[in-house]
Amino acid sequence: MNISAIQTALDAVQIPLTGRTLGSEKAVADVSEQADGLHVRLRFGFPVHHIGADIANRVQEALIAHTGDAAIHLSIDTDIATHKVQPGVSTIKGVKNIIAVASGKGGVGKSTTTANLATAMARMGARVGVLDADLYGPSQPTMLGVPAAKPDQHNQKLIPVEAESGIQVMSIGFLVDTDQAVVWRGPMLSQALQQLLFQSEWNDIDYLFIDLPPGTGDIQLTLSQKIPVTGSVVVTTPQDIALIDARKAVDMFHKVNIPIFGVLENMSVHICSNCGHSEAIFGSEGGKDLAARLSVPLLGQLPLSLPVREAMDSGTALQLLEEHPAIADIYTQAAFQVALAVADKGRDFSSRFPKIVVE
Repeated sequence: MNISAIQTALDAVQIPLTGRTLGSEKAVADVSEQADGLHVRLRFGFPVHHIGADIANRVQEALIAHTGDAAIHLSIDTDIATHKVQPGVSTIKGVKNIIAVASGKGGVGKSTTTANLATAMARMGARVGVLDADLYGPSQPTMLGVPAAKPDQHNQKLIPVEAESGIQVMSIGFLVDTDQAVVWRGPMLSQALQQLLFQSEWNDIDYLFIDLPPGTGDIQLTLSQKIPVTGSVVVTTPQDIALIDARKAVDMFHKVNIPIFGVLENMSVHICSNCGHSEAIFGSEGGKDLAARLSVPLLGQLPLSLPVREAMDSGTALQLLEEHPAIADIYTQAAFQVALAVADKGRDFSSRFPKIVVE
């Protein structure tokens, strides 16, 4: 076999859903001819479980002319790195990348989006966590199916609760009576957020999604100054009143040097479950126009969906994506675009640098 020709053929293979190639992503980790055939090892900086079969088929098609009757042994793995965050903020042990999910306005489905993006990312093969930073109204324990759970403690640290999907979850909802209001001023909220994040024993998380509360106040300021954020996702509905607040969230992220990976438009259209008629009851194309104005991707447009609402109330996000392929496809595509955006950022090597002490 001509290994050089095989390498060239591999480099030209298109990665599904991306417009990228194995060569452009430097994904070909090893190619070798052995007694039982050709061995090819691919390594990606983003999760690819959902497109693994397509990648294997494309590799087979690209190499068949070069290998003849020889068997092709293909292995695919991932090596998700820690990427750059705001200047002067250190990364967290056990967490590689943090993605903030914000809306600026309540009631647009931000928590629902967080839960389903995280679940989609986990189904793609990544190690995922969710931090519920909406301290006044924590809903992630319910949405991810662990409302009655309590985190264990080890070495004076909290062990995040693990949901059915394998997602590690931490929320103030685990630690306070859910029927009682959290009546705290800003400094207490900021301290609670930092404790939930820094005093939790996160276990080798590739992507930690932070479900932010509405607005641009103390929690968001703490996030930008003390928490290493890789990037953000802005959630909105198409209506003008939601877009006004979404633009405020966008402006906040710009001011604190946190990149925006994309806009996800929720409740884009209502589809009648009886007759199938669709109606844009909240307006149309608002999220698309916002994404275009920001020059960031529109991650998806989700309909106002009864199955989504039912799944969030019952804590069955994983079952929702398994039983509703159309809904799963929207969230999977959105999560994949976020993963690609993270992979495109520069890597963070600060943990490798020695500490310098001036005496």
